[in-house]
Amino acid sequence: MSTSKIPSECPMHEKTAQRFQSEISYNDTSKETSCGVSLSPDNLMPKLSQEPVPGQQIPLPTNRIISSIPKSKGSEYWEYPSPQQFYSALVRKGWETPEESIEMMVSIHNFLNDKAWNEILKWEKMKKCNCDGPKLLRFRGRPQEPSPKARMLQWASKLFPSIGTPPPFDRHDWTIDRCGREVRYVIDYYSAPDEGENPVFYLDVRPALDSFDSVVDRIKVATKETFAQLRERAKAARQGTGDDRS
Repeated sequence: MSTSKIPSECPMHEKTAQRFQSEISYNDTSKETSCGVSLSPDNLMPKLSQEPVPGQQIPLPTNRIISSIPKSKGSEYWEYPSPQQFYSALVRKGWETPEESIEMMVSIHNFLNDKAWNEILKWEKMKKCNCDGPKLLRFRGRPQEPSPKARMLQWASKLFPSIGTPPPFDRHDWTIDRCGREVRYVIDYYSAPDEGENPVFYLDVRPALDSFDSVVDRIKVATKETFAQLRERAKAARQGTGDDRS
C-alpha cells in the first residue's frame, strides 16, 4: 500500500514521518483515528500489519525482538518491529527495497536504537535519582527538521569545508521518564565511511536545551571532552619530541 492511498489528513503525511526509522510503531498498544488508521499513542505512528504486502515475493519473519530500552509504563521493554512490519513501512512510503535485505536493515535499526539508549544512560549517570533508573516515555522522528546543532555544523561546513560533515540522515527526539520528570533528548544519526563491508554510523546524543539543568550538563560534558582532547594532543606532542613524561 502506498501513501497515495491514505487520506491526506492522516499523520503519516506529516513531514515528521519521512524516514523509515520514524515510520515504525514499536508498540501494539494503539488507538483508532478518524481516518481509519490505528496509531500508537506513544509515537503517533501507524500500527503495521504482520501480513505480507501485495506483490511481496519472499516470506519475512514476523517475530519481534525485545529491546534493552525499558518502557515508562509498567515493567516491560520496548519491542522492535518485525522484518515484515519494517518492510510494510518501506512499501507504504514507496521505497523500493530488496526483500532479501530487510532482515539486515532491521538488525541495523535495532542496533542503532540500543546504541542511542546506551548513550542516554551515559548522560543519566550524572544524575542521582531515587528510582529504578530512566525509562523511555515516548519518541518522535523528525528527519525533516534538523536540530539547531546540526544546522550550525552545516553552516560551519560552508565556512570551513575542510572540517565539514555531511548532514544527519535522521533525527529522533526521545522523551525519558527520570523519576517522574520528563527530559527530552535529541539524537542525530550520521553515516560514516564504511569499514570494509561493514557500515559505520555515528550518533550525536544529548539532552535538549529545554531546561537550565540540561544546559549545565551539556557545558560539563563539552568542557570535559575539550580538556581530554587537549591532553591527548599534548601527549602526542611530547611523544613526537621524545619527551613523554606520562
